[in-house]
Amino acid sequence: MAKTGGRVHFVGSLGLPDAETAFRMLGERIGSRATRYPDGEPGERAYWIRWQNTVFASHPDLELIEERMIEGYKDAKARPAYRLRDGVDPQSMTIDKLGYAEAALASWAVFKRLRDEGVVPAGTRFQLCLPSCAALLTSFFPGDQAVLVEPALEDAMRREVEAAAAGIPAGDLAIQWDVAYEIIAIDGGQPPLYYADPLAGSVERLVRQLGWVPAGVEAGVHLCYGDPGHKHVIEPKDLGTCVALSNAICAQATRPVNWMHMPVPRDRRDDAYVAPLEGLVLNPETELYIGCIHFTDGAAGTSARIDAAGKHASGFGLATECGFGRRDPETIPALLDIHAEVLGS
Repeated sequence: MAKTGGRVHFVGSLGLPDAETAFRMLGERIGSRATRYPDGEPGERAYWIRWQNTVFASHPDLELIEERMIEGYKDAKARPAYRLRDGVDPQSMTIDKLGYAEAALASWAVFKRLRDEGVVPAGTRFQLCLPSCAALLTSFFPGDQAVLVEPALEDAMRREVEAAAAGIPAGDLAIQWDVAYEIIAIDGGQPPLYYADPLAGSVERLVRQLGWVPAGVEAGVHLCYGDPGHKHVIEPKDLGTCVALSNAICAQATRPVNWMHMPVPRDRRDDAYVAPLEGLVLNPETELYIGCIHFTDGAAGTSARIDAAGKHASGFGLATECGFGRRDPETIPALLDIHAEVLGS
């Protein structure tokens, strides 16, 4: 099996009932192989951004247009679509809070206690995972309305970052931006983004959002093709789009990008999928994590994907391609054991 960097990354959801269970399980089965622990996004946050519907549904400046189906999504669940009420000036619109910082601070208290007790290894950072603003806007608003709401939504998300960073020491915090709608749109999937150039417009916005993360706090990016109904929204041809996005983000970022994560579908062990890694140009401080780990074919299949990627990149860490949130919780201990096994322990 190809050599990896001996480290593992978790992209967010862990499918466990609460933060303490997540931190304890990671501490027991993964330990210091991961330098950042997320809280697993339990409870109302379990299905990525859907919990944000309460923010928009209760906002006095917004009204529901319809429950709409999004082409290409496999879970057949209608998405609410909102618009500004007649007479509302978008420049005066504000969104009080989204709830990410509040949840993070509650989980941080648990994390710190367990780290002080030695359950979580010393030096491990607490990882806060946030959706890109484009994900929220594209999911909940038609294009013409997303453009109007974007300033208020970005301001709200920036304040979420500030609130989390105010309550968690910089050396203990890592913030990840989850990027799915953008990469799907770049590859021609639905729904379309609300800005004209999917690649350049996405890079511009992601660089801006990375810039909100204060100095001393780690920042990274999780690239994803979605997991609704435990299926991709669109099947990636190869890692070409991930490489293009990563190169552009690292070239334009105004602060260090500490990691990039890229997915590998479970049925892609072939050289063609990972060959674009030859063109990857990351900054010296940027760790690469490749989502080679899959429960379905265990350590053997994971090792085959690692070997394929190892022909075109070296020193990368390992991850799953997406979070654990939509899998059977009983499978999670075994999945974590696959992580440990392929890392050589």
